[in-house]
Amino acid sequence: MYRLHQRTTFGFSAENPTGTRNGGTPGKDCEKLRPCISVQPGETVTLCDVTGPGMITHMWFTGYIGHGFILRIFWEESGVPSVEAPISAFFGCAYDENMTDAAGQYPVLNSQLLLVAPGRGFNSYFEMPFRRRCRITMENRCDHPCDLFYMISGWQGALPEEIGYFHAAYRQEHPVCKGRSYTVLDGVNGRGRFLGMTLAVGVNGHNTCWVEGEAKMYIDGETRPSMNYTGTEDYFCGSYGFGNDIAIKQYQTYSAPYTGLYAILGDSREQYNAQKRFMLYRFHVKDEIWFEKGFRMVMDNLGWTGPRYDDYTSTAYWYQDMPVGVPFALPSHDEMTMR
Repeated sequence: MYRLHQRTTFGFSAENPTGTRNGGTPGKDCEKLRPCISVQPGETVTLCDVTGPGMITHMWFTGYIGHGFILRIFWEESGVPSVEAPISAFFGCAYDENMTDAAGQYPVLNSQLLLVAPGRGFNSYFEMPFRRRCRITMENRCDHPCDLFYMISGWQGALPEEIGYFHAAYRQEHPVCKGRSYTVLDGVNGRGRFLGMTLAVGVNGHNTCWVEGEAKMYIDGETRPSMNYTGTEDYFCGSYGFGNDIAIKQYQTYSAPYTGLYAILGDSREQYNAQKRFMLYRFHVKDEIWFEKGFRMVMDNLGWTGPRYDDYTSTAYWYQDMPVGVPFALPSHDEMTMR
């Protein structure tokens, strides 16, 4: 923090949509002129278009924060997005139609890279470098206008020679195909670093235990995974059903810098209560995951009684040596409904 660099700060917002210096509100003290924008049905708006070299360092959003808003980020002159996800799922809050958790509180995700603050303030601290250009858009797939409050900030200046471009891809299976692993990320070819994922789980059917499924990472074309975690709660750095298998026999939330089960939706007083909803995240910041040729990750949906068919929704995050398009196609707006 004490080092001075040759950098220029920029910030894009409703009050300064061009992100230019001296480009903010002409309003007087205590006068709001344009605190948000209204995005019309079917409209895609450009929130940020900035030349490089530089870095996106922070994004903040609120207003409508549901899965009808699709966030996309394009690097350099690419015509395909390297980031494509519903805004809620990108910020680890895929169950966006539930404003309170099982305890009647706003769910708070308090990590180093993402923050979901009370009232649904979405914050990203992913570092996103670019050489020539960054363009960030938002599409409204709802059938009504939606308001968006936003601030996207960063800097322009010299970058190290070796940078990775930030990528994020959304996937869902509602429900997971019983007896087959859920794919978190696949189709990644090249050199890079897997950064982690967010996961939303909607429990279906007979609910004994849903966390026995292993997380498996296949690096550089492996047929057997190098990274093989023993259970779902173990991958998210918990144990024993997140506390539901021992002692007080009750799930307990936690939110740490790199991992957490930060929200439970549904009655937490009953052991393995059916129709619970869980929201989790895991970031490989200290335990780095590198690949040279390609990367694939899957996660089993497995309980004590065998394979399950729960609803899984995820966003995977990674860096790659060049900008590429996301490997999955988005479901339709109706297929994305999260309740």
